[in-house]
Amino acid sequence: MKCLHLLVVAGLAVAAVAACGGGPKPATTPAPTPNADSIAAAERARQDSIAAAQAEADRRAREESERVARQRAADSAAAAAGTTTDVKNMLATMIHFDFDKSDLRSDDVGILDQKVAILQANPGLRIRLSGHCDERGSDEYNLALGNRRANKAKEYLVQHGVDAGRIETVSYGEERPLAQGHDESAWSQNRRDEVEILAGGDVLKKP
Repeated sequence: MKCLHLLVVAGLAVAAVAACGGGPKPATTPAPTPNADSIAAAERARQDSIAAAQAEADRRAREESERVARQRAADSAAAAAGTTTDVKNMLATMIHFDFDKSDLRSDDVGILDQKVAILQANPGLRIRLSGHCDERGSDEYNLALGNRRANKAKEYLVQHGVDAGRIETVSYGEERPLAQGHDESAWSQNRRDEVEILAGGDVLKKP
């Protein structure tokens, strides 16, 4: 009986221990620790990605800068071309004379003032003034009259500050009529001075 009693007590003790969770705990596997090579490779990959992104950003910024520069250059060239054309048109404006006269008319003085301003704004510009006449009179007389007309305009430009060495003169007399008629309407157009650019006319500034 005593042995049976001890077995019962021992069984109850084992059961109590089991009920209280006193059994052995399962072993846990530790988390893997990355080694130094893996860390270095990951850092290199991160740095390479950053560098690639920066290089792409730099490329795009460079292309945009070049595009803007090209556009500005094109705009500037177009503006310069437009300005040069405008100045050439102003410079080409003719002055006219009364019959058998070489005196400057009051309505033409403003045109010559404009030419003075253009020549002063463009110091590399050189021009030729050509004098013309209508068909009346002899060839010799008209050549002399055309010469007086061209020189009269040159005198005005020089008196207003333009270097005489920048201006040539020539007379064509009646050889180059602008209008082909044989009446006062045509003759009045043919009594004139014209301007021809000799040098420095590729790019012109407005005064």
